Amino acid sequence: MTIAELKRTLIGEPFPTSQEIHERLDKIRALAVFASDPISSNAYATEAIMGVLIVLGSGALSMTLPLALGVAALVLMVVFSYIQTIMHYPDGGGAYTVAKDNLGKYPSLLAAAALLTDYILTVSVSVSAGVRAVTSAVPEAFEYRVIIALAAIALITWVNLRGVRESGTVFAVPTYAFIAGVLVTIVIGLLRRFGLFGFAPLPTLEEVVLPSRSLVGFAYIWLLFRAFAGGCTALTGIEAISNGVKAFKSPEAKNAVVTMVVMGVIAMSLFVGITFLATGMHLVPSEHGESILSQMTRQISGGGFLYYWVQAFTALILFLAANTGYQDFPRLSSFLAADGFLPRWLQNRGDRLVYSSGIIVLAVISSIIVLIFQANEIAMLPLYALGVMLSFTLSQAGMSHLMGKIGTLSEGEKIRTQVTEIHFESGWRWKRVVNVVGSITTGIVFLILLATKFVDGAWIVALAIPVFVFVFAHINQHYQQVANTLSTRDFCVDDLVDVANAVIVPIGDVHRGTLQALKFARSIATDIRAVCVSTTPEMRERVLRRWARFPELTEGIQLVIIDYDFRDIMKPLVDYVQDVNNREFKGALITIVVPEFIPAEGYANILHNQTANILRRELRQKQDVIVIDVPFHIPAAA
Repeated sequence: MTIAELKRTLIGEPFPTSQEIHERLDKIRALAVFASDPISSNAYATEAIMGVLIVLGSGALSMTLPLALGVAALVLMVVFSYIQTIMHYPDGGGAYTVAKDNLGKYPSLLAAAALLTDYILTVSVSVSAGVRAVTSAVPEAFEYRVIIALAAIALITWVNLRGVRESGTVFAVPTYAFIAGVLVTIVIGLLRRFGLFGFAPLPTLEEVVLPSRSLVGFAYIWLLFRAFAGGCTALTGIEAISNGVKAFKSPEAKNAVVTMVVMGVIAMSLFVGITFLATGMHLVPSEHGESILSQMTRQISGGGFLYYWVQAFTALILFLAANTGYQDFPRLSSFLAADGFLPRWLQNRGDRLVYSSGIIVLAVISSIIVLIFQANEIAMLPLYALGVMLSFTLSQAGMSHLMGKIGTLSEGEKIRTQVTEIHFESGWRWKRVVNVVGSITTGIVFLILLATKFVDGAWIVALAIPVFVFVFAHINQHYQQVANTLSTRDFCVDDLVDVANAVIVPIGDVHRGTLQALKFARSIATDIRAVCVSTTPEMRERVLRRWARFPELTEGIQLVIIDYDFRDIMKPLVDYVQDVNNREFKGALITIVVPEFIPAEGYANILHNQTANILRRELRQKQDVIVIDVPFHIPAAA
């Protein structure tokens, strides 16, 4: 089976570009694709708050619910802001596009760097959290956690390479099954909590954890800030829909807004419900033991079918929550590539109309992070949510600036910005207020996250984001330089370099491949030199003898044999080319014709052409040199 056949088997037949409109997502699939991350964060967001408060002892866990309600209010504020973003920027791009249009180049690059970092961590944290759900139910699997996580990344990568609509279909079942399972658990838990309809009362655990330290004053408030920041992991992935508006079926913006609202309602209902029941049951978090969601479900359901349903689909949705990163990392990378801030090839779609290069890049980087952190999502959580909070802050600041522009318009007037067309809106004042408040709030949360998680690992993200911005700027500078160099503005024909009527053909021996290259060289020039580097007298004699056998092909061609007593034959070849170029044809282009074997079996390429490959790389670094390959095909063995 050839590589092309294997690709077709794994990925499927290519889609025509005209089919792109049919590969878009309806609201049912879109919720599974884009909302799996914020919905799945309910599996650990409550625990992230409790994990900080437990320092003050089990009595302090009563503060979990008020902090969770604060997080829920923040989520609703951010959801509203992104609804405005979708309506004003229906082509997608989210925080990057909003910041570019309203705040300028570097704020937009900062937003993009923050989001790319967050999407990478979304994949790593999600699959690692999924592994934890598996090992909570099957402790024997703990030692295989890294292998399971890498296998999950490989599987999700494969599904995404097959196409957006297909991935939405695959991920819909576990997403909705998780929502249904947790909602049923919450409803039963509430009925038992309040003793309704004859349900037995909820068990209340009596485990007492003594405070590991005594904190008062500012230190106590600081700990509450840390707990609140931990709960803000519930916000990750909210911006995904605004980045991928063009993935929705028409009307794109309307469908995206509906999906955003449904996502916010579902995610916060689950979050508040889990937190209310967990605190009411006096559950205690365990760093390496059973998760809070697992404890709660087991106590409510008695460890029966519902428990294993929730655990199974918790593991699945945590694995598949990584799909939010797979949808938005490649899409945002394509926006940056189109603007010249990332390699251009990241904006190209593959055979199945997905950004396959971005998908593969994401899979590789997230796998490396899983290996570094040994699939421990608790260790990765300090890195998480930092980038997304920064992007929220910049996005809402950009939207408040946009609302300010709208406020300067008269009724019925409209203007065109860099990216979108805006017109007067009667409610611009209160919308601007909400965006300003949201931007300030998420900015404060970002600073809290940075300060409270810095020594725990957030410094890595704090360093990575400006490094990303630096790389973006330098890639863009390179593309600008290339564009200026290739520009035909003020072009004059005399600016072009002359092409010398001379060809150099490097040969290692005289055989069919080199003879074919020499014949080709005759067709493009009259001054032809075959250059051979001889490392032994026997080699020199053999080349001269074989050269003399083909006078009809070699007549008129100058054979240059360079005797060389070292093994690195590249140096004398390159030195000869430079000497000819500088001495005989200074300021002109000379042509190098390189013979090349092409085996029928693709794997056999590793057995040939290594010298030719090295020579090509060396020569392409030199100015005024043209390199042409002349292939000679080797048939398959009988």
